[in-house]
Amino acid sequence: MPRILVTGGRGQLGSALSGVADTPGRDELDLTRPDSIAAALDRHAPEVVINAAAYTDVDGAESDEATARAINSDGVESLAVACRDRGTRLIHISTDYVFSGEVPGGGDPATAPALEPYDPTAPATAYGRTKLAGERAALAVYPETTIIRTAWLYTGPARERRGIPGGDFVATMVRLEREREEITVVDDQWGSPTYAQALANLLLEMLAVENAGTHDTRGLTLHATGGGRATWCDLARAVFEAYGADPERVRPCTTEEFPRPAPRPAFSVLSDAAWRDAGLSPLPDWRADLTSAIAEDAWQARGGR
Repeated sequence: MPRILVTGGRGQLGSALSGVADTPGRDELDLTRPDSIAAALDRHAPEVVINAAAYTDVDGAESDEATARAINSDGVESLAVACRDRGTRLIHISTDYVFSGEVPGGGDPATAPALEPYDPTAPATAYGRTKLAGERAALAVYPETTIIRTAWLYTGPARERRGIPGGDFVATMVRLEREREEITVVDDQWGSPTYAQALANLLLEMLAVENAGTHDTRGLTLHATGGGRATWCDLARAVFEAYGADPERVRPCTTEEFPRPAPRPAFSVLSDAAWRDAGLSPLPDWRADLTSAIAEDAWQARGGR
């Protein structure tokens, strides 16, 4: 493996890669400060940078787009320039929010075609606009950048044990199953749950394939999410089932019944066709990865490291 540095190293992807990469936090590598970027790259001397740092408060970005842009766009451009000038490979992690979130053709989301990387981008949120701007900025200054779009990323119940700040949907559902008799979850937003450790493993595979010289993903935009599709309600019920709880305790509701400051995508199912065309293995079905996430928690609870 090449020497890897992950920006946003305290987050989910950084934690998943912590055993094979340098994972500095924002106190050491701040994307809003070009001098901080330069110092960290010179200190760690990575051959590959995976940019997992981002302003991810989707609702907060609606009222503070300037801060989101400083990290998600301007900061990405500064990082891309620093990597280009040092000949360092850059992999930039992006999001499904670069799309409009509408169901293609207005059809049935359960059977609608998954979104390809080349599909028209039309972000409906400030977060999505700043992330799309970051993609474009990176490719403009460093065309060899690889863009990886993912969605519905989670660590799950092991999150707290691993000391990852914040929360994710699966970890929240595990907690709510213990605390509440019933919960209500939206059932008209579709996507593909993505286990952070599985995504980390695929990124390492991508680098291994490149080092072997069989394929090259430089300059490509690829999608990497869990296989299959689900609604948030489907995912919540699967979490309950995994813990032996009655999935009917999760009650479905509509997006209109659960309003948020930033509109959530009705459809975030991303195609992995370009990923497979690049000679890479697709992620497992999301249910299999959910089982893995829960098994990891059980292993850590028994004293694993």
